[in-house]
Amino acid sequence: MTSYDVAIVGGGPAGSTAAYRLATAGASVLLIDKARFPRDKPCGGGVTGRAARLLPFSIEPVVEDVAHRLECGLRYRHRFTRRAHAPLAYMTQRKRLDHFLLHKAAEAGAEVREGETADARELDARIVIGADGCNGASAKQLGLAEQVEHGVALEANYPYEARYAGAMVLEIAVIRGGYGWIFPKGDHINVGVGGNGEEGPKLRAELQRMCEAYGIDPAAAQDTRGYRLPMRLTATRLARGTTAVIGDAAGLVDPLSGDGMYEAFLSAQLVSEAALDVLAGRAETLEPYQAAVERRITPLTRAGWQAKRAFEHFPGTTYALARLPITFRALAKMLQGDMPDPARARGLERAAIRAVYAVSCAGLSRISRSYRSAASS
Repeated sequence: MTSYDVAIVGGGPAGSTAAYRLATAGASVLLIDKARFPRDKPCGGGVTGRAARLLPFSIEPVVEDVAHRLECGLRYRHRFTRRAHAPLAYMTQRKRLDHFLLHKAAEAGAEVREGETADARELDARIVIGADGCNGASAKQLGLAEQVEHGVALEANYPYEARYAGAMVLEIAVIRGGYGWIFPKGDHINVGVGGNGEEGPKLRAELQRMCEAYGIDPAAAQDTRGYRLPMRLTATRLARGTTAVIGDAAGLVDPLSGDGMYEAFLSAQLVSEAALDVLAGRAETLEPYQAAVERRITPLTRAGWQAKRAFEHFPGTTYALARLPITFRALAKMLQGDMPDPARARGLERAAIRAVYAVSCAGLSRISRSYRSAASS
């Protein structure tokens, strides 16, 4: 007889949320993490409105600022500001958010073990879920999420400046395949840059340039750290038998924004539903979780890749489209959770999104022509 219904490796946002949902439903859950909490994680620390709406409880106790304003620039030359009526993102710190979520899982009845490592193949449970991030071992141990591409990012914390309160500051195309950001926290601001994997050697210089462009003293940096952003490729397997991976361990990071919080919370919900079906005898495997990811997350991932290509190959044109009030309205609806995916857009909002996709297709055509030219030379 197994000791647990479900064992989860990794107590980050995906793992703790899955543990909470499963324990609340009556399952016996083991949640294990190699770290002792509170512990910090490199991350901008923004939780979009749509991500927060997925949770069965409020994260208000760990929110340090609320962004209603978007300030967006293009390569430090152009800039516009847009304001939303509802929050675009809740600003927090991972050391606070993750500890809060872990505590919620424990309160729900999950057995939490901190400071312990585990081989996902050897856990005594009917169902095993890997949620230990892109640097964890569970995906490899379970033979899942083998096709993942990685972006890179570098961030640091700087003294608080009130001018950034209530804002998300984004600087587009400062690095290939990505952007720079400034996010306000309770007692500091978080500044970072991120982009394609091959841009890693340029990150430190670009972070300094970002600071200088916004009048932030680069020498005041604290807690500077780099990290990888795992982005799942099409047809990557996320479930086999009664095992699965979720969140960053599954490569579920948005290719455009580099945000993985929404995908962490949603994959936790989807795997919990599939696991409860297995435990109740309504299903034999977690394969329905994979199918649910393809329905609920893959369309967003596909849209993210398309928008990423547009900004990467035609940043000026895409920025001009992005600054249109109608485009921001569509973006705000997606960030707030009022538009589940871009395909649901209607009217002028749909036209604006389709224009961005058209630019993306032009980018693909440019890549194809370059490839053919190189092959024939």
